[in-house]
Amino acid sequence: MLENLREPLENGRITISRAALQADFPAACQLIAAMNPCPCGWRGDPGGRCRCTPEVAARYLRKLSGPLLDRIDIQIEIPALSPAELSARKTTSGEPSAAIAQRVQAARERQLLRQRKTNRALSGREVDEVCRPDAEGERLLREAGERFGWSARAYYRVLKVARTIADLAGDDAPNAAQVSEAVQYRRAFSTQ
Repeated sequence: MLENLREPLENGRITISRAALQADFPAACQLIAAMNPCPCGWRGDPGGRCRCTPEVAARYLRKLSGPLLDRIDIQIEIPALSPAELSARKTTSGEPSAAIAQRVQAARERQLLRQRKTNRALSGREVDEVCRPDAEGERLLREAGERFGWSARAYYRVLKVARTIADLAGDDAPNAAQVSEAVQYRRAFSTQ
């Protein structure tokens, strides 16, 4: 069932074929998903509550195929917070949502002005033209791609994320720090 998400995530469209009929529908979507790190959900817990073997946890994670993971741009692991961390979190304040919304709107406008579409919609050739990082960023990206065995699709998706991070910062091109951040967002699953 999860594999059915590959087409809309890649193309923003879905084709349904039944008998002699075929229909094509718009299906542009933003997928936000969550999963446990293992069947019991406690893997990595500092209290040692997980009883799953490494093999069981690996089998559980393999339910997500490489081709599906390739189409998920940002993959981050969020560790559980202790009760002390949760209570301390209530007293700290982050950046207001309105400020974040303004920065996102400015980045989107920058993208539309530069290329008449968002970074997500860039083709491979356009990514090469618009998302090229500085020399140090290029080196980091190449090393990460080799180290993690990325496909061409994963490589280009990391470039698009780096370009978006640069847009959020108001920069003309992704720098090494922004490429490094984009790489970090791609490292949740060691199967890539």
